[in-house]
Amino acid sequence: MTVDDPFKHPSLGSGVFYKDPRAALDWLEAAFGFERSMVVSDAEGKLVHAEMRFGDSYIIVDSEWSDYVASPASVSGRNTQSIYVRLKGGLDAHCEQARATDAEIIQEPADQFYGERQYRARDPEGHVWTFTQTIRSV
Repeated sequence: MTVDDPFKHPSLGSGVFYKDPRAALDWLEAAFGFERSMVVSDAEGKLVHAEMRFGDSYIIVDSEWSDYVASPASVSGRNTQSIYVRLKGGLDAHCEQARATDAEIIQEPADQFYGERQYRARDPEGHVWTFTQTIRSV
């Protein structure tokens, strides 16, 4: 039986794992402009599932709930993926907002030869985020 998705998820989302997922929810809102769309806690108040939206995309923000998921903070800061977020405009202002909330800017906003302007930032637990905006067609 197929059931309609009441949350209207896009075809692709990403799970991002944190040692402190509640702090991550607050930080991702303040720094990058994500919006909480679902937060589920158990009877003791422990976060068991959270989703955040950005434009027409979503991420799952979760804890290190198994031995095969980890925050970069738990694995010497290493990343096995990077999350790319496309902005419609305002990339430089977005970078300044991230910087104001203590994101580590690891690549300053710069125009790329392939028609994008982008910057990269590291969140407090070490996830690398790339924000990009199309500036010309190539």
